[in-house]
Amino acid sequence: MAANTFGSLFAVTTFGESHGPAVGCVIDGCPPGLPLDRAAIQAQLDRRRPGQSALTTPRQEADAIEVLSGLSEDGRTLGTPLALMVRNRDQRSSCYEDWHHIYRPSHADFTYDAKYGLRAWQGGGRASARETIGRVAAGAVAEQVLRQRLPDLRIVAWVARIHDIPAHAVPADLDRTRVDSHPTRCPDPKAAAAMEAAILAAAEQGDSLGGWLELVIDGLPPGLGDPVFAKLDAALAGAFLGLPACKGCEIGAGFAGAVETTGAGHNDPFRWQDGRLITTSNRSGGIQGGISNGMPITARVAFKPTATIMSAQDSADDQGNNVTLAAHGRHDPCVLPRAVPMVEAMAALVLCDAYLRQRGQCGDPWPDPAHAPA
Repeated sequence: MAANTFGSLFAVTTFGESHGPAVGCVIDGCPPGLPLDRAAIQAQLDRRRPGQSALTTPRQEADAIEVLSGLSEDGRTLGTPLALMVRNRDQRSSCYEDWHHIYRPSHADFTYDAKYGLRAWQGGGRASARETIGRVAAGAVAEQVLRQRLPDLRIVAWVARIHDIPAHAVPADLDRTRVDSHPTRCPDPKAAAAMEAAILAAAEQGDSLGGWLELVIDGLPPGLGDPVFAKLDAALAGAFLGLPACKGCEIGAGFAGAVETTGAGHNDPFRWQDGRLITTSNRSGGIQGGISNGMPITARVAFKPTATIMSAQDSADDQGNNVTLAAHGRHDPCVLPRAVPMVEAMAALVLCDAYLRQRGQCGDPWPDPAHAPA
């Protein structure tokens, strides 16, 4: 009945609780012979870690990656299970002792109790975003697997809106360096400044904010995705919705495309260009019939305001009492900046698994140079 493993051929099992000794992942199915770039894994974990700016939880964790198995002496993957671990150094379970019997509003406290009959109340256990360390580490490995065959692959997410503040001036050739140039991870300088002020104001008031990210994936060939129950867009949406606090996902034109145009305006016309078949628009978001069509994959991923706030709230405890909860501790007033590498990681995991599935069934998914990414 367990559900802690993601993927079929590139299978990732995450382990650990927020306030346990360690968190991490075991990757089963990583191809052998990959020169593992540990620095690239650490770079993504550094983008996810707490304490990186005034906009995040002040919990101080280095999140230094340790490789426990699956590597040869010269640093290449063996093809056997690859175990990656990060030790928890700055957990403070005492922060939760005074109110661990209270079900926090919009948290997983009650539902974990209802399911298992007990729960790890220290920091939320597996429901904490600290669990995503394993996902981000595994996603960084998956990206390295893909780049062996697709050196121009680009997977970039950024903060496109926080609360009522949207980004406007976003360059088309965006990369992670430009995304990281501001602690909000919004590449529009004017919007980023307004977002930062809004997050800090919400935190000062004991409140939190939500918003959405946008994601673009360039450099993929057509042919990835498995109809009918493993469509690429369905796999991506499921991967994103499995992240803590994620409440929605749109691919391509999304909901706006469903109501703001007709079929004539929404369809993406085909055209041959320089020996490649492209579409002249991309309202499909790079996926048609659940299969990649070679155009950029675009998505929008929404995250709710952080459930833990420092203002008093009505709630209930596990003894049948209605109570008032005044939470305290260390929490993000907005999850969006740290969610950027999480979304990128889940996208890489889906794509790596889809690539291996395609190769296993049909051979190399892009044998024809005319269909290879430019």
